[in-house]
Amino acid sequence: QVQLVESGGGLVQAGGSLRLSCAASGRTFSVYSMGWYRQAPGKEREFVAGFSGSGGTIRYADSVKGRVTISRNNAKYPVDLQINSMKPEDTATYYCYAATPGPDAWGQGTQVTVSS
Repeated sequence: QVQLVESGGGLVQAGGSLRLSCAASGRTFSVYSMGWYRQAPGKEREFVAGFSGSGGTIRYADSVKGRVTISRNNAKYPVDLQINSMKPEDTATYYCYAATPGPDAWGQGTQVTVSS
């Protein structure tokens, strides 16, 4: 099992920046894909950014491309998400995820609120 804990959420004004971090414990050696999703009130959970495969290919959602940077050091974790030029539509609960050969792991989420 992999356990994930997010941090760094909060209230920010439109145009501001925020950095989220995801720490992991447990069987992290089994993780082959990791990153971030978000869920706004009344909407489905959507992919934001992530690493996949042995080469660590990075993907971004079109809705955040150019404003978001996902990063990690040489280890798999922590995985950070830098969000710049924030918009009210970025308001959501942000979840860290990890895909493994077993069940996928999800963090409890961290709330991000962008005021206009």
